Amino acid sequence: MAERTAWWICTDNRWWSVFGKKRGKNGKTGPPVHDDRVNRDFTAEAPNMVWLADITEHRTGEGKLYLCAIKDAFSNRIVGYSIGSRMKSRLATTALHSAIARRGETPGCILHTDRGPQFRSRKFVHALGRHDLVGSMARVGAAGDNAAMEMLLSGVKW
Repeated sequence: MAERTAWWICTDNRWWSVFGKKRGKNGKTGPPVHDDRVNRDFTAEAPNMVWLADITEHRTGEGKLYLCAIKDAFSNRIVGYSIGSRMKSRLATTALHSAIARRGETPGCILHTDRGPQFRSRKFVHALGRHDLVGSMARVGAAGDNAAMEMLLSGVKW
C-alpha cells in the first residue's frame, strides 16, 4: 500500500502513531547574511566600533523568557537589550533599536552575531542598513566565533 493511502486511512479513523516523525528543528542553519569581520578578535580600540549580540533562553514558572543583549566590545557593557516571550526577529530588532537609542547613531560599527534566524531576518538586516551598521556573522558550529557573548549570557542569573 502507498504511504499516502495509509495516511488517509489513519486520518479517517483518527489513528496516529506513537513513533511519529519529529517536526521542527532540522539542525540546519541558513546561509550567512554577512561575512565574519571579527575573526574571534573581540576587542575594539574605541567605543561603538564592535558590538556583539546573542539571545539566551530562560525557563520560568510562566513559560520561557528570551533575552537578546548587545554588548560593546570596548567597554564590555550592555548597550541594548530586549526581553520577550517569543524568540522572533522583533526581539533582535528591538534590542538593536535600544542600543541605537542609548548610544546614538554609530555608522560603521560592526555588529557580530551567530547565524540565528532572528539575526538573518529581513527586518534585522534592514535595521542594520538603516543605521549604517556593518553586519558580521559567525561560522556554523563554531562556538568560539561568538564566545565573548556566549560567556556573558551563560552567566546571567535571573
